[in-house]
Amino acid sequence: MEPQNFANHTRWHPPFHFFIAPVMLVNVIWAIVVLVKTPDWNSGWWVIVSVALLVLAFLVRLNSLKVQDRLIRLEEKLRYQQLLPAPLLQQCGTLSQGQIVALRFAGDEELNELVNAVVAGKLSSQKEIKQAIKSWRADTFRV
Repeated sequence: MEPQNFANHTRWHPPFHFFIAPVMLVNVIWAIVVLVKTPDWNSGWWVIVSVALLVLAFLVRLNSLKVQDRLIRLEEKLRYQQLLPAPLLQQCGTLSQGQIVALRFAGDEELNELVNAVVAGKLSSQKEIKQAIKSWRADTFRV
């Protein structure tokens, strides 16, 4: 497996991205087509159920990502306590969830420098932070 970096760090979860989401989307489209061709209560109900299933699929995905973000925040908080000086550690409370998630890719040796840049406002978006990382720390557990 190729080492992880900014260019290849996006994770695709094949069962969700290439099966569940497309099938649910096609199901909604098909239900709408059937409703237009034969408008009745049954086909109308099928549209409602199809939309509910699509929303359910995305909520399941988003909820698991939210849990992963919370775990990343906890892991990074512990990492910051070990690696950052006390004054900078106090300023880490101003970091957004997205900034913390992006900083998880930074190696230990450059974490101090990057957190300083984020706190100072030199880097703000996840993309900017990830592009500034020189020593990439892979995260292969996220789905």
